[in-house]
Amino acid sequence: MIARVRAGEPEAYAQLVRAHTGIALRAAAALGAGADAEDVVQQAFVKAYCTLGRFKDGAAFKPWLLAIVANETRNTVRTAARQRTLAGREAALVEAEPLIPESADPAVAALEIERRAALQAALEKLSEEHRLVVTYRYLLEMDESETAQALGWPRGTVKSRLNRALRKLGRLLPDFQSREGGDEHE
Repeated sequence: MIARVRAGEPEAYAQLVRAHTGIALRAAAALGAGADAEDVVQQAFVKAYCTLGRFKDGAAFKPWLLAIVANETRNTVRTAARQRTLAGREAALVEAEPLIPESADPAVAALEIERRAALQAALEKLSEEHRLVVTYRYLLEMDESETAQALGWPRGTVKSRLNRALRKLGRLLPDFQSREGGDEHE
């Protein structure tokens, strides 16, 4: 697909944009872009297109794009000189993708909302690098190598930081139990 874009096929890039807009919006929202998520994603796609010459042949596009989205999100948040509140981030994440089906039992839905709020509050207490690695690996459902590529870290660094972040989350959320009743980390 990248070769087609480089060859001047505008529809090829349009296909990439359509295929990755959802995950890019989720990433921007999860990383704190809030109401600016759409602008961040649009700017990220423009930057990705303009720097396509630096894209390595054979590399995965999604982690490369999400690294650009993360940088654009950081720039937007810094430029705005304001911190997003927990409620704002949660609202942006909820707007980006429905998290609880409308058909869910209200009691179950309420518990799920409480769990998500507790998890988001705990994530806010992590360092930026720990929050990033957890967000990419679990909230954006990237595997270790994609996470490493998106963050520009060696795979071993992803593993060690993820391990430390999950241990800290475990201490911050002592009553947290996974839905399946197994290991909440995997």
